[in-house]
Formats: sequence, structure tokens, C-alpha cells
Amino acid sequence: MNCDFCWRHCDIPDGKNGFCQVRRNEGGTIRSLHYGQLVSLALDPIEKKPLYHFLPGTLSLSVAEAGCNYRCQFCQNYTISQPGREVPSRYCPPDEVVALARKYQVRSISYTYSEPSVWQDYMVDVATLAQADGMRNVMVTNGSFSREAWGRVFPVIDALNIDVKGDDSFYASVCQGRLGPVLDSVGEAVRRKKHLEVTTLLIEGIHTWRMVEDLGKRLSDRGVQVWHLSRFFPQYQMVGRKETSESFLEEMLEAAGTSGIPYIYGGNSRHIDATRCPSCHAILIHDHRYGGTQRQEASRTIVDGRCAVCGCPVYGVFA
Repeated sequence: MNCDFCWRHCDIPDGKNGFCQVRRNEGGTIRSLHYGQLVSLALDPIEKKPLYHFLPGTLSLSVAEAGCNYRCQFCQNYTISQPGREVPSRYCPPDEVVALARKYQVRSISYTYSEPSVWQDYMVDVATLAQADGMRNVMVTNGSFSREAWGRVFPVIDALNIDVKGDDSFYASVCQGRLGPVLDSVGEAVRRKKHLEVTTLLIEGIHTWRMVEDLGKRLSDRGVQVWHLSRFFPQYQMVGRKETSESFLEEMLEAAGTSGIPYIYGGNSRHIDATRCPSCHAILIHDHRYGGTQRQEASRTIVDGRCAVCGCPVYGVFA
């Protein structure tokens, strides 16, 4: 039996699990092993996703099941994403998640922390109810969807942050993945006019100027408007590697700037980025620290999606 949740299209024999260890063939039916079993449920600033141009200054209810279809050696959330670990969980039906979001008066629900594409059945069920209730849905993902999954996921997701991790060699050697399906999903999200921001975690000694410059061109060619480049800190199988330096981040931000992508930000850093109008360069949001005044500031500086100074369109959803 073939699973069509992600690009791998695992052909799963009866009684066995797919690569993600989340999907299983039971008597000729592919089912999810822990539908609705949440390993994380939290209120987060939307900037933590990171999303800087989507409802800035608001909180999002973040939910996660366990599992992932990659094996990234640097995974920051390996305790809930990688197989072979017992993780405490509790069952939370979709309507309960939406009720919690309503209780805390958040404007969005985020599917995050692990890889939601491998538990997309639950995500779509929650997102459908949230959408009917007037809430927005956010997906933080590695972007390695199947084309079949596009038809299930995109109709109920409003905003995505997609990790674009490196070049083809990086995906093969560090993640057991492929860049191509990710870039296809980036392009599809843009084509469907979904709000999209992209993140690249920079590992000093692996990422290079040339790699970042090439990624920038590929992202720009697909219509990406917002790109976050974040510092790596030692984790999981790369715990012995040094953290990415501030100076390397600055160098890579310069390389990214050759792409022409209008909004580029540094993350996991002392680097403080303002959002500026791409035309007149007026400061629209001074910084994106958690718990800041982004929402109030944007209400004054961005009017009907345009810079209040010069009228230039500003990419994003600010109200």
C-alpha cells in the first residue's frame, strides 16, 4: 500500500510502518498511529514560527503530534520528531483544539515543532473547523509534500513557514531528503497565493556564500518575498559542532541580499531587524522581538496593505 502524505510515497507492506514511523499499513489500510495524540500544546508569539509579516504581534495556539519524514542531524526538536523515543502525549480531538483557541482569543492555530505533513489528517481536521470559526491556520513545515497532499493541505492553510535547508548535497547527506520537492511546494504555495515565509538554518562550516546565493536565486525565481536566515546552535547529532557565529550570519545575510528578495531577516541572534518599505525604506516595524508592539506599530505604518508614507504595497497580512 502506498502512502501519499509526502514526497517519499512509501510503499508500506502489511504490518509495517512508513519511513516517518507515523503511518502504518494495517490489513491493507494506511492509518495514522497516533491521530490526535498531542506532544505539545502552547501559546506562542507568531514571530516564533518565524512569521514577521503575518498577523505580527499576535499569539498563536501551537500544536504538535510526534513524527517527521526527515532525519536531520541538527534537529532542534529531535525528542518529538525523531523515531525511537517514548514521548508523553494526550489525546485532544479537533474540536477541543478549536475551543481552546477560542478560549484564549488567539487569531491563529499553528501546526509546528515536528513535521505536520506526516500528521496532516489531524491537521486538516483541526484546520477545517478553525477555518469555519473564522480563525487562521499556520503550518511550519519542511515543505516535502506530495502533490496529492497539496490538494488537502493548501485549501485550509493560510500561512506557511517552509524550511529550505541547503543545496541538494546538504539534503542528501544531512537530512536524508531532497531539495526538489521542497522547491516545488514553495512554488505551489506562491501560485496559490498563500502567505509564505522561508527559513534557512545556517551551519557555519557547511553552508557557504555560494550555497546561500544560489538558494536565494531559486527562492526569488519562485516568488518568495520573506527569507529568514537563522544561526545554528549545537543539537542532536551535531552537539559537538560549534554554534554559528554572529559574523558568519552577517556574511550570509549579505549573500542573501544578492537575491533581490525584499525582506530578509537574521534569527537566533542579537541581530535586530526592522521591516522597511521596499520603496521609500521607511521603518514600518522597528523590531520583531516576542511580546513587542508590532501589531500597534503596523496599524499605523501599513494602511490597507500599503506603506503609509509612499503607498508602496507591503507583502503580508497585517490586520
